[in-house]
Amino acid sequence: MHRRDVLRGGVAVGVAGLAGCAGLFETESARSRERATTVEDREEEVYHPTHREGATTVGTGGEGRYEVILLYSVPHGFWTVSGSETNLVEIPDDASAHLMATIWDADTETVLPTANVSAEISKDGETVDSRDFWPMLSQNMGYHFGDNIGLDGDGTYTATLDVGAMQARGLGDLAGAFAERTTVEVEFDHERESLGGLAYEEFPDEQGEAAALDPMDADIPVAQVPARDDLPGSVVGTGVSGDADFVAFLPDETPEFVADDRTYLAVSPRTPYNRYPLPFMNLSAILSQSGETVFEGALDAAVSPDFGYHYGVSVESADSALSLRVDAPPQVSRHEGYETAFLDMSAMKLTI
Repeated sequence: MHRRDVLRGGVAVGVAGLAGCAGLFETESARSRERATTVEDREEEVYHPTHREGATTVGTGGEGRYEVILLYSVPHGFWTVSGSETNLVEIPDDASAHLMATIWDADTETVLPTANVSAEISKDGETVDSRDFWPMLSQNMGYHFGDNIGLDGDGTYTATLDVGAMQARGLGDLAGAFAERTTVEVEFDHERESLGGLAYEEFPDEQGEAAALDPMDADIPVAQVPARDDLPGSVVGTGVSGDADFVAFLPDETPEFVADDRTYLAVSPRTPYNRYPLPFMNLSAILSQSGETVFEGALDAAVSPDFGYHYGVSVESADSALSLRVDAPPQVSRHEGYETAFLDMSAMKLTI
């Protein structure tokens, strides 16, 4: 089976929409902690999670070309990644909500998956929580930033987000943009009742299968890359590693920084089923002709409004046998269903 209007007010995203996490608000309840569970004996692949939980949009903000939307759900566990190892981050005793942020370019509506984000949450001028957000990947929301936070009861809060410069080369209309850090403020109202009433759906029959939840059914930008046949250019090879799909292609338009006598080789790693990009990966390419290596080197992270987040490099010619090597898997935290995939990633000889 392997293969806009932006919201300006609070909108609930139910079980047909966002897989974020939801249920009872009280984090000390047994039911909430039971929801930080997974399928036993899972395979090293993307799998259908045990449940789907609702989330709600709490506010939006912007500064220059940066646009931000905040959502939250009840607190839940997730996995961080260090090298090829995962670590379960369990629900803290003082957590009130799981706060999530998606950041995108107002001009092109391209989700920006490579900035560092920290947040200070305040109420009545007093800081109630402050932390660095984790870059995260979930099956319904795709790439976003988030963490469990503590809130001080019902009321109006301000989330001050410090957004770092984009850590990838911008192509096309993104060239030269987002080179400086910025601050975005988002005001939101928190009510225990609304958070505790979000939807929850279990999947006793599908859980653990090689499958994924659909992307959220909501008017929120999601970082998805084009299907192989929809990429703007010519595909030169495909491969699979660690349950991720890899598509190597030559874009129709060569970036300005590539010399006239050279070619831009782009590689688009993506999740199966939902085609989410996989950032923070170290990826190398080897090109060979008649058994001789004509290029070997690292590919640089880049973002294009036309084909999204990818890895690319300038080469003399791509008319060669192509192999890819994952020197480090995606260093991005994962929600349930992704925590066993994209870790043990073998080298690939791409199929032309």
